[in-house]
Amino acid sequence: MASTDCIFCRIPQDPNADIIYRDDRVYVIRDIAPRAPVHLLIIPLQHLTGFAYIAAGQIPIMGQLFVVAEEMARREGVTVSGYRVIMNQGPDSGQAVPHLHMHLLGGHKLADLG
Repeated sequence: MASTDCIFCRIPQDPNADIIYRDDRVYVIRDIAPRAPVHLLIIPLQHLTGFAYIAAGQIPIMGQLFVVAEEMARREGVTVSGYRVIMNQGPDSGQAVPHLHMHLLGGHKLADLG
């Protein structure tokens, strides 16, 4: 179920949105404030605000996020050199949009999170 307040729920409905990948569970856009040469957002079509709302019924969506991440890394040419996937949970983590999503970053050497 989509939320009319949520930007990530509205994007797939916008005919002018720059969606670079879409299937029946997720879509992918480029981050508007990239932190790396490749910075994609992999976003479930279903409105899930975060991990606290993940249950057995969302296993296919969660798995699809990772399958699409690898596909997009291949398309962007960063599979061999390496890439990072990040999922922030809650405002203290830096999650700016309360809709579960995955960041895929690559294209140069990323800082050690150590």
